[in-house]
Parts: sequence; structure tokens; C-alpha cells
Amino acid sequence: MPELPDGVEAPVDGSLPDISMNKPFSAYVHVPFCQVRCGYCDFNTYTSHELGPGATPGEYDNQLLGEIALAGQVLDGGRPLETIFFGGGTPTYLRAGQLAHILGVLELVFGFEDGAEISTEANPETVDEEYLKTLKEAGFTRVSVGMQSATSHVLATLDRLHTPERVPMVIDWARNAGLSTSLDLIYGTPGESLDDWRHSLSEAISMSPDHISAYGLGIEPGTKMGQQVKRGILPDTDPDDLAAKYEIAEEVLSEAGYSWYEVSNWSKPGHEARHNMAYWRNNNWWGFGPGAHSHINGTRFWNVKHPRAWAERLKNDQSPAAAREILSLQERAEEDIMLGIRLAEGLPDTAGLAGPGEAPGRAELAKRRHKTMTLAHDGLLDPRRLANGRMVLTLKGRLLADTVIRELWD
Repeated sequence: MPELPDGVEAPVDGSLPDISMNKPFSAYVHVPFCQVRCGYCDFNTYTSHELGPGATPGEYDNQLLGEIALAGQVLDGGRPLETIFFGGGTPTYLRAGQLAHILGVLELVFGFEDGAEISTEANPETVDEEYLKTLKEAGFTRVSVGMQSATSHVLATLDRLHTPERVPMVIDWARNAGLSTSLDLIYGTPGESLDDWRHSLSEAISMSPDHISAYGLGIEPGTKMGQQVKRGILPDTDPDDLAAKYEIAEEVLSEAGYSWYEVSNWSKPGHEARHNMAYWRNNNWWGFGPGAHSHINGTRFWNVKHPRAWAERLKNDQSPAAAREILSLQERAEEDIMLGIRLAEGLPDTAGLAGPGEAPGRAELAKRRHKTMTLAHDGLLDPRRLANGRMVLTLKGRLLADTVIRELWD
């Protein structure tokens, strides 16, 4: 698992330097439990037998109440939530009633905006028709199903427990319950051919979900798969293979009526994941649970990672935040570029050049204009959109987004 970032000590009472809630507000709820840990995963997750008393799935919803109450106090009630996302781990490892309980307390403390988007990730083997009906009745609007692949040998390499046949059943159950549907795919698994990837895309499209995410596999050194690569049991990912599969995804999904709105996300019109957009637009959100990260008005903070340590702090009426950083105006401008350039809507060509209410200088504008013209000439920014004052990535630019960000930062 990755280490937490460096930062300064967070106040024990959780207080923040700026609690003005003048930006849209979201909540992320981290559920750190899994039946098994997939070999590629380096998220902050645990199987139940690793934790023991004091950190079990059965008591988790009640433990979360302490952090939700703390957030309400710190933010002086905050503002109604526009999006809520339950991620993990495996949120659906908890009982449906537990997710409903957590959601109900969030609504009690903060309230929800009309039409709030309320999503949960779900592993196919952990839900059935009744589970999904319960989520809908509790107020959930959307479910994101971890399909990953439609090919059995790829699922086996990823240590996924479900069979390909299970996923269409889950999508049908979710749709029948009245939930919006999304599928998560992974490409670049060792041993996955181009035909395997095309098959996965074809199967995903055949289910007609509202939204599809496709993520290139990154193999981290501390994971089981990372050790397998180190010992030569599995080959490492190939950047050229990843690029080819991304291009296939864009081709196949666009032909099927899905449009990219963020580098790794495609949707039918009007079904973009609003919670995703909250992150990329650098809005405010509070992350609840062990290891969860939050952002409130330029202050980023993150919780202690281990579920027992997290629960113990809350039990002692202390903030579970391990540390925080208060971003400078320059750092906030750089973050706006790093996040916003990934969106299909792009950014103004002057983004990040001046502080709020300030106009960039002529020298800054000339330097930026030179950079953006060069990036357009190199095929990384759309020249037509640039002519209208927007920086928007081309397909090549999406493949080289980090290069574009570095150039704009320099």
C-alpha cells in the first residue's frame, strides 16, 4: 500500500483555516474491507481476518458516525451535499442496511441538494437483486460495477472472484431497481491480448450501461502482482500496449455512442459521473474513513490509514486526520491545471496565470501563447478549440497528458 504523503500535523479537533462553503460540496466514504485483496491493488484495503476486534465490517457504520459528526461541527453544518460516493475496498462487503444507515446520517448532518448523485462501487459477487433494491430505497441513484474484464483468464490474473456471466445479471438488477449504471474496466493486464480487450469492450457495450470507465493497469512494487513481475512470473505492463488499448477504447466506445468527458471516463449524454467532475474541478469534499483524503478550500488533509487507529481516535473524540497541507496560490493554480486539463471541456488558455480577480501580465500571456501553440503544433492540444481560447486535449494529448501538464507548469 502507498504511504501517506508528508504534511504538517493536523489539529486534534479537526479545525480548518477556511470553512466558507462557497463551492459545491461532496462526500467520499471509504470502506476498507474486501473478501480478498486483488493482486494489483495498492489501495488502503484489508481482509477481515487481518483486522480482528475493533475494526470489523459489522461495526463500521457506527464508527463512521463519529467522523461525520466531527465534519458537521468543523464545517458548522457545511452546505448540502451534491454528490456522495462510496468506494473501497468493497463498499458492498457491508450489508445494504449499513450503507443505508451511513447515507441517512450524512443526510441528517448535511442535507442533500435536490437531485444529488449518490453512488457506490460494487463487486459483482457481493450484490443481488434485493441488495440493489434496498440501496435504491435508501436513496442511492447510481452503482458502479467492477467488471474489469470479460475474459476469464484476465480475471484470474487480477484475482477477481466473479465470472464474466455475473456482470450482466448485476446490471439488469440495478437497472430494474431504477439505478443508473456504470462499468469499471481495466486494460493492460499481463497476458491480455488486443482481442481480449476488444471482447471486454464489446461485452460492456452490449449491457448498455450509462457510463464506462477504463483504466490502464499500473503495477505497484509493493503489491502481489508487483512481486510476481519482480520475480519474472509475470511480464510488466508495456506502455505501447497500454496506448494501443486506450486508442481501441476511444474508437469502440465513441462508435457505440459514448463520449469521453475525462481521460479515463466515457458516458452516454447526460450521464457523466458528477462526483468524478467534483474532483477534476477541484471542488470541496470530505473523505470519511481510514486513509481517506479531503479537500476544503485549498487545505488537503488525510486520515490515518489503519482502521483500528482511525476508530481509536474517533473513540477518544479526536480527529482521525494524520496530517494536512495548506496549498499556496501557486500550488492551487498548478492543481487546477493538473486536474482540469483532463476534462473534455478543457481549460481557458489563461488558466493558472494569475490569482483570483487578477489579470495576467503581457509577458505571461505571450509565454503561455507560445507554449499552447507548440502543444497544438505537436498534436497534443486541439487547435480549433485553442483558437477559441480553450485548452483541450486531443487523443494524442490524452495519451501524453502528463507531458502537457509539465509544459504548462514550466
